[in-house]
Amino acid sequence: MLRYLFILAFLSLPLAAQTAKEQLTLQTQNLMQQGELNAARQFIIQAQKKYPTDAGFDNLLGIIEAQQNNFIAAETAFKRAIMRTPKFTGAALNLGRLYQENAAQFANAPKQALQIYLGILRYDPTHTEANYQSAVLLQLLGDYQASLLHAAKLPAEFQKSAQFYALQCGNYTGLENRGKADEYAAKLISHLDFNEVDAVSIWSLLAGKQREDLLLNFFAALLLQPKLSPEIYHRVGLIYEKIGQLAQAHEALEKSSAGGKPSTGLLMDLTRLAHRQKDFQGALGYLAHARDLEPRNAAIHFSFGMICAEINLGAEAQTAFAKALELEPNNTDYNFAMGLASSYRHDPGEALPYLLKFLQLKPNDPRGKLLIGSVYFKIKDYASARRELLIAVKNSATAPHAHFYLGRVARQENKLDEALSELALAIQLNAKNADAYAELGQCYIQKKDYEKSSEALQKALAIDADNYAANFNLLTLYSRTKDSREAEQTKKFEEVKNKRQEQMQEFLRVIEIRPEK
Repeated sequence: MLRYLFILAFLSLPLAAQTAKEQLTLQTQNLMQQGELNAARQFIIQAQKKYPTDAGFDNLLGIIEAQQNNFIAAETAFKRAIMRTPKFTGAALNLGRLYQENAAQFANAPKQALQIYLGILRYDPTHTEANYQSAVLLQLLGDYQASLLHAAKLPAEFQKSAQFYALQCGNYTGLENRGKADEYAAKLISHLDFNEVDAVSIWSLLAGKQREDLLLNFFAALLLQPKLSPEIYHRVGLIYEKIGQLAQAHEALEKSSAGGKPSTGLLMDLTRLAHRQKDFQGALGYLAHARDLEPRNAAIHFSFGMICAEINLGAEAQTAFAKALELEPNNTDYNFAMGLASSYRHDPGEALPYLLKFLQLKPNDPRGKLLIGSVYFKIKDYASARRELLIAVKNSATAPHAHFYLGRVARQENKLDEALSELALAIQLNAKNADAYAELGQCYIQKKDYEKSSEALQKALAIDADNYAANFNLLTLYSRTKDSREAEQTKKFEEVKNKRQEQMQEFLRVIEIRPEK
């Protein structure tokens, strides 16, 4: 951990030999070390009135500002100290550390920190801390070769430390020198001082270079230590997930949340993992917990709705999507999802406001054209359906379903030849479209071409034996042709119909999901 440096050189002097300024500095430092930062600030204000050009008080003020998370004020104080005393190494190190600690908020901070450390090395080339931090920052910035050069300047004793081994393991991983990376990883794991901080310092680099093997070796070694932090279990869980070991990933992520209040990020990771494991109820439980932590996070409500929709909990999905839209009414994904969910309701027309809003936001999106075209078909507005579907048919991703719906529109308008042509195109683009074969069979029934109808319906059932339309149309065909298989098909259709009704009831059912405690 980076620590800010006080000026302590004179503290070994007898009290009588200390100057008034030194005594004032000592009193300030004592207050700071006791955590009395506001009182220390007042001492500095008084001291600066007496010694307005003293860089030491600027440095102390910078430390106070940094500890109170006042980045700009701390930066200003440290820079002022360096300007007054250009080779004030303590203030320079403090400024470098300030930049490093705020790298997440300021994108340019690592480069600024590096320039500070390189500035120290210009007048003190062998400075250990400046060389080490320069090596760390160069590694972070991806200049692994330059990092190695600074690492080589570190004292021999330092080069036997766990910090050094971690640094070198990261550099050689970045350079894709697998042998050297493995060598330093082994030295790191066997070092008596090896701990989580060493592993975490190069974790992202190794993960980015697909060295999950080394990371899991680190974890195995760390397990021998008394207690591991939730962070390390979280990181390991993501590694296990990445390599497809989902059970181990779930166990590690659960351990990350044990004994404390899980973050929303962790809960979302657990949600994703549960979803991958087809544990939909578990995923909804994690999302419900995350929703309680951040009730105004629209993305959480949206994710909840998506999983509900996937398992046919339509009413709950709509409730979740409605909340997401309340928070972010112009989000295109949320409007599309709400439109999709609403299109399966008793009144598909409920979907139109959301789909029209989606198309207002993304006027040329073929998904929106396809979905709104299907909704217009369901509410029997065939002219509007055709208009939208003729746009969707021009996109390769939506063309198969667009041709299918155009075929359905044409059949409803009794344009059977046009319907057959559209359905043939739908099947040509997607030979596994059971619905298209079922619709084709219905067209041939209307044309009284029963042989071709049977052929199309059998193809549909070969793809999906429980396809509702195919089974219904086959029953219709057997009834028309007085086929002896009508009774058997009647029984089969009843099974399919009952199953479909159960699915629809499940889709419309509202359930209450309670988060895990």
